[in-house]
Amino acid sequence: MNRNFIMRKGKSKKGLRKIIAYAFLVLIGFFMVYPLVWLFFAAFKNNQELFGELSILPKSFSLDSFKNGWKGSGQFSYSTFYLNTLELVIPTVICTVLSTGIVAYGFARFKFPFKKLLFFLMISTMMLPDAVIIIPRYVAFNKLGWINTYLPFIMPALFACYPFFIFMQIQFLRGIPKELDESAYVDGCNPFIIYAKILLPLMKPAIFSVIIFQFIWRWSDYFNNLIYISSVKKYTLSLALKLSIDSQGAVTQWNQVLAMSFVSLIPPMLLFFFAQKYFVEGISTVGLKG
Repeated sequence: MNRNFIMRKGKSKKGLRKIIAYAFLVLIGFFMVYPLVWLFFAAFKNNQELFGELSILPKSFSLDSFKNGWKGSGQFSYSTFYLNTLELVIPTVICTVLSTGIVAYGFARFKFPFKKLLFFLMISTMMLPDAVIIIPRYVAFNKLGWINTYLPFIMPALFACYPFFIFMQIQFLRGIPKELDESAYVDGCNPFIIYAKILLPLMKPAIFSVIIFQFIWRWSDYFNNLIYISSVKKYTLSLALKLSIDSQGAVTQWNQVLAMSFVSLIPPMLLFFFAQKYFVEGISTVGLKG
């Protein structure tokens, strides 16, 4: 009887710990989601409600802030800014996935002269802050005639200028047995076929991690967009939101700005929630093997 009592007591303590853990996670999750919930409901309020009421719910629900906000503040609506953002982000993400994966495959699977030195140089570039390289990059892109285009974002992605993504995929490839490559060599496959047909499907978690990181970074980037894009016609959403604040003078319609802020968050949120399974798997497996 004492043994059964001890077992039941142990199970009850274990159950209590689970309840406390879940309650703590729910509390943390609430604080993380609350700003997004507040942003959504604030988009339905007017300026007086925003700054004079403490209630999170608006007095009345109206889509006027979304309709008026979508029109923009000048001759360009948010349809133009949305298309501009997609025109910048999608090619950049595609080029990043293709180029960094191939470079990571080379470092992870092949031996070539100065491999360690080149790998060290690649990793060392991760230590350079963006503020240090922004001026040399601007001078180079200006001489190439790429200013006020999306090429300063697309071309570095095409040439695998993102060492973080390369390193992440190298670590993931090191966890895939080399016996798969050797078996494919015996069957007559060349290195490109091995990468495309065998390794690439297995790298799906790492690839999704690259897609999510790069998509969110480029979608929400403000500083680099401000440096390289000068005409309003080519503005992305991050620049358009700042333009909406500046162009309205002293009477800023904050409900419209908040409405467009919420609309601009929808694509990265959807991408993360639909791909979070692969994202978590890719992040958790990186670094397991060296």
